[in-house]
Amino acid sequence: MSVLPAGDPAAAALLPHWLSEEDRGDLAAVVRAALTEPGVHPVAAVHLADVLTELHVAAARDAVWPGPAARVRRVTGWADDVLPVRLSAAELDSVLDLTALPFALRTLLGSRRP
Repeated sequence: MSVLPAGDPAAAALLPHWLSEEDRGDLAAVVRAALTEPGVHPVAAVHLADVLTELHVAAARDAVWPGPAARVRRVTGWADDVLPVRLSAAELDSVLDLTALPFALRTLLGSRRP
């Protein structure tokens, strides 16, 4: 997250969204496309750029510390490519505001919306 929000400290909480490699790829493609749109709001652009950063960080985190995610995958029965992508409420809202977000991904991410 690039900036601490003023106001509610809970807004700064990063919630994990467990996404498969395909879901992460789809999310990255939609976010990259949105960032090329001329009408993207500057604040939304910052949040979307943070989402792209977190997608890279999630993969790096798993490469460096594979144990935590592996334990969750083992207990839940999820596939080996599922990783936690940690998003703030503002980042999640920016993603869910994208009209090009595939329905399945919107449903998956929206299920964790407070």
